[in-house]
Amino acid sequence: MAAAPTLLVLAAGIGSRYGGLKQMDPMGPSGELLIDYSVYDALRAGFGKLVFIIRPEIEADFRQLIARRFEGRVPIEYVSQQLTDLPAGMVPPPDRKKPWGTGHAILRAAEAVQEPFCVINGDDYYGPDAYRLMADLLRQPGAPGDYGMVAYTLRNTLSEHGSVARGVCRVSPAGELQQVTERTAIEKAGTGARFRDEQGAWQALTGEELVSLNFWGFRPDVFAHLARHFRLFLQQRGHDLKSEYFIPTVVDTLIQAGQARVAVRCSADRWFGVTYPQDKAAVQAALRELIAAGTYPVRLWA
Repeated sequence: MAAAPTLLVLAAGIGSRYGGLKQMDPMGPSGELLIDYSVYDALRAGFGKLVFIIRPEIEADFRQLIARRFEGRVPIEYVSQQLTDLPAGMVPPPDRKKPWGTGHAILRAAEAVQEPFCVINGDDYYGPDAYRLMADLLRQPGAPGDYGMVAYTLRNTLSEHGSVARGVCRVSPAGELQQVTERTAIEKAGTGARFRDEQGAWQALTGEELVSLNFWGFRPDVFAHLARHFRLFLQQRGHDLKSEYFIPTVVDTLIQAGQARVAVRCSADRWFGVTYPQDKAAVQAALRELIAAGTYPVRLWA
């Protein structure tokens, strides 16, 4: 019988546009975090362990918060991510404050994860269907490089209050990811969307594109790829104070090199998250609707 997959939660973000720690901000009617709903859905789908990537300065508060919710329900590990977690002989630029990004965060979990695992953002809501789809995918026998992703329609993931970052995907008719391009500033434009390209010019999107919201499924062989490409990233862009090592960029590189095959599943559920402070009210309203529909109880861990 295949081992139960692990849920790896990226919870080390600073939340500069939000103005606070989104991952620790209550959203549900009984004080639930968005992480609560993610864990609740993951446990129902059959995930067997939780690994949280956090920053040292929030570790004590985060551990206490999470312990009250999940300890005793499922095995938990905590992994620290900080700027100085670099390959031997490398140091960060003295003025850098920005974290190294999602690819670096996942790499930090290499010693904590030995089984197939799913990666999520700690400040996003993905819906029960995504966890069921990913759990089924990760339980299937697979070779190194057999990965997965749950995709969402771009139009349903935009904020009313500013731009967002998304991995724009090209998917084959057979449902395999062919290309994913990280776009860091997508915003609504009429009935569609737009983003600025590398030259600063606006490029149009229909809004119907499939996008990645960092809901990835990997096997442990991905850590060796992440380590190798992170060293290259540091050599090429480590001096840039705002550069980030994005996981979609790594995945795309592996696909183009024939080193990864990524099965794409499309969730029937609605995604929502908090990028800006003004998004919070909409997230809270969406959770109330889900509770009224019977998707969740009013008190999640009663």
